[in-house]
Amino acid sequence: MNRLFEWVCGTLAALALFCIMVLTFFDVGGRKFASASIPGSLEVTELLMVIVIFAALPLVSIRREHVVFDSLDHVLSPLLRRMQAVLVNLVCGGLLMALAWLMWRTAGEFAAAGETTAQLKLLKAPFIYGMSVLCGLTGMVHLLRSAMARPDPQLPQADKP
Repeated sequence: MNRLFEWVCGTLAALALFCIMVLTFFDVGGRKFASASIPGSLEVTELLMVIVIFAALPLVSIRREHVVFDSLDHVLSPLLRRMQAVLVNLVCGGLLMALAWLMWRTAGEFAAAGETTAQLKLLKAPFIYGMSVLCGLTGMVHLLRSAMARPDPQLPQADKP
């Protein structure tokens, strides 16, 4: 299940990033050689960046590839490090779940109002629903990490007296 989840999120992020690359290539080429850019390329790039960021977020959490502040970890006991891991993951998970709920609510409001992008008139709600789901999945990863209650294996263990 974990591998499937990682594959889906990774593929989604990679495809969106590839589409940004192709779109940018043709947009710049069009400007350079035909003096015309692709209409709506900025909007499409922004929406694709949303996909890249929110599809990669659960992967970063699953793989524990966050930026880590570990200056004090060498002086903490294993118990304190475990408590720290639980607390940090609980806070992150709770905040991400709350953010997912707010995004879901906002997406519903945008869907009801028929909110679209300025130039291409693409509906915004599907993208915000996707952001909400991926943010919620990331929150669940952190909540599961807090339930496991084990410190990050990449961090050095505290020296024993």
